[in-house]
Amino acid sequence: MEKPFLTMNASRPIHPIQRALLLSLTTVSAFVLSACGSVVENRAADAGSSARDTRDTRDVREAREARPLRNFDPDALIRQSPTAARGPDRNLTRQDPTSGLRVDINTPMATANRQDSAASAEALDAIGTPTDPLRPDATLNLSDATATQDLWGRIRKGYALPELQSDLVADHERWYASRPDYVQRMTDRGSRYLFHVVEEINRRNMPTELALLPFIESAFNPQAMSSARASGMWQFMPATGKDFELKQNLFRDDRRDVLASTRAALDYLQRLNRMFGDWHLALAAYNWGEGNVQKAIARNQRQGLPTDYLSLNMPPETRNYVPKLHAVRNIVMQPERFGLSLPPVENHPYFVSVPIQRDMDLALAARLAGLPQDEFKALNPSQNKPVILAAGTPQVLLPYDNANLFVQSLGKHKGPLASWTAWQVPSTMRPGDAAKRVGMSETGLRELNHIPPKMLVKAGSTLLVPRPEHREQDVSEALADNAMMALAPDLPPLRRVSFKAGKRDSVASVAKRYRVSAQQVAQWNRTSASASFGKGQSVTVFVPAGNAVAAKSGAQTGTQARRAEPANSKTASAAVSRRSAVRVASAAPAARSASARSSNGNAKLRTAPARNTRIRVASAR
Repeated sequence: MEKPFLTMNASRPIHPIQRALLLSLTTVSAFVLSACGSVVENRAADAGSSARDTRDTRDVREAREARPLRNFDPDALIRQSPTAARGPDRNLTRQDPTSGLRVDINTPMATANRQDSAASAEALDAIGTPTDPLRPDATLNLSDATATQDLWGRIRKGYALPELQSDLVADHERWYASRPDYVQRMTDRGSRYLFHVVEEINRRNMPTELALLPFIESAFNPQAMSSARASGMWQFMPATGKDFELKQNLFRDDRRDVLASTRAALDYLQRLNRMFGDWHLALAAYNWGEGNVQKAIARNQRQGLPTDYLSLNMPPETRNYVPKLHAVRNIVMQPERFGLSLPPVENHPYFVSVPIQRDMDLALAARLAGLPQDEFKALNPSQNKPVILAAGTPQVLLPYDNANLFVQSLGKHKGPLASWTAWQVPSTMRPGDAAKRVGMSETGLRELNHIPPKMLVKAGSTLLVPRPEHREQDVSEALADNAMMALAPDLPPLRRVSFKAGKRDSVASVAKRYRVSAQQVAQWNRTSASASFGKGQSVTVFVPAGNAVAAKSGAQTGTQARRAEPANSKTASAAVSRRSAVRVASAAPAARSASARSSNGNAKLRTAPARNTRIRVASAR
């Protein structure tokens, strides 16, 4: 018979020291046996994993491992594990079904860093799952054989515009052919966005030549701004952008957003094509405005003339607009014919969409994604401020590899995500007072929010200010979508003064008397700056409210006012003169309707362009 491992004498009581040693020895034995079982279990799990790996192809395994580990909750995995009850010293592992990675969920290091894991999970809640922005429900297949095809060939296959027989086409072909450096820069820039434009055009069954239109509009520069305030790579005017739901506020301008502006531009082109039944006329209307094209067609119909694109009387820009597109179309079709070469553009998404669910500094997002800020802004050009507001920004666009890095880096980030927030000014105040309220310098507040000197910030305006450390709430959707800033001149209150003009009073003489500009006097009295007032005619000017003498003189005639004007009125009048270039918020309706802008005291009237007219620089050159 085998000798027992331990013997106990029932006739002799065990000494307390012996009892303690015996208990300690028993505990150590149990620990050793448990560890051995854990090693066996882990080896078995590794063997099973190896067997599964041999059944998987290398591409599928690499694609699976490239996916980030998201929403990882060690506590939940421990609770779900059938071996969790065996004790805290077990080396428990769990395979993530999304990434295929095996993760140690109960090592001493994991236990010690439990708070860091919670912080990482909270950071990951700031974003959603990266997707293809044009096909959010589809799974990205990185081993797709068609992804390596040249996108230019796909564009050529979809050509559907009718031929345009015009010498202008040849002129523009020669222009582009003589500038290979320009064509290279233009196509390099467009390669970021071209796949997504072509995808959207194919989905709508539109001619693929339309994907080349941003070459004509902006040379594929989403930051382009024309002298007529058309913006983005599709060059939307502010009013037209609002018609197609492109948000334009203090924090973002969707006319520069790659996806939103492409959607709006193709919606607009489809509407114009339905209106005119001709793609060339639709393109003319996109450039010139549908109202102008309709008038040109009606004019030709009255004269019994053809109404096709080449027969209409149009301004030079519109006359050259469609020929330019056909020139680029022909160059893409046969670049070697013009001595040019096009950089290859692969037939797969350049970027993916990463949903943003928490406010985040733009600089931080770029750093976590491993991108220079210029490159980040090139893909997300709609951002107007150094902070991305989750309530107003549905997603950011990132190259695939950088999107993966962004998700992983965000999981490791433990600091605040946003250092800026939006603050609505409760009452009209000076920038210095506002700066004190939010804890920053007046210079910093002015520069950050582009507030010019000698201006007040009106109540209800939105300012970008430092975000307090204790603040957890992000900017609301209402504020993110409707943020605006209104300014008023920092002037003493003005008082309306009316008097009867004298025999020799003119706009110029009244302006000289009150030390204001002739244009202002003309605007206040709805006349021209060179006009003269008739004797006894009522004249209106605005003077500082504290100038009682000037107000009293308003009840006198022009001649009496000149005689009664005191010597110290020169100082008060000079104050008005120095600020005559600024629009007075409290002036009469006639004064409020005009915008006086001039550094030398001369006021200029601004006239907004017609709503349905799209005006821009003649070309993107």
